[in-house]
Amino acid sequence: MSHAMGVRLVHNLTHPSELIIDLTDGPQLVHAIVAVGRRSHLWTARSMGWGSEAASLIVAGWPPAADVGAPVEFFARGRRSLLPGGCLAVLLPHADPVAAVELVLAAKQAGLAYLQHIVAIGQSSRGRHRRQLDIHTDVLVVMRPTGGDGGA
Repeated sequence: MSHAMGVRLVHNLTHPSELIIDLTDGPQLVHAIVAVGRRSHLWTARSMGWGSEAASLIVAGWPPAADVGAPVEFFARGRRSLLPGGCLAVLLPHADPVAAVELVLAAKQAGLAYLQHIVAIGQSSRGRHRRQLDIHTDVLVVMRPTGGDGGA
């Protein structure tokens, strides 16, 4: 994930006083959280405790740590850790075009609602007559519904 993508996620999906849980590898999201002036809990993907305070945004890479279980279990844990209306953003490997569909179905089974699939261009090369995409990141964003039981 690029720094710019991290800033957009943090800025667009959170408010200043809300918590962000960072389950990603690398410093990009941490830098974005600091740049936008938010607060976070930084957790290694292996701990998966995700803390006791509910967050407005959780960002995680996919696939998560091996001990998480099935995708529906991952999303159920995420749902329990989100505020109503909070979002879980999953950074997908772009090598598997079917992964997004499978993850949306798992998130729905866990009581989360599909919000958005972002294709973030990280770098492009320009030839004389064509433009070719070199690097991109797919970001699947699901949210915990705000009303009633949230679909769970």
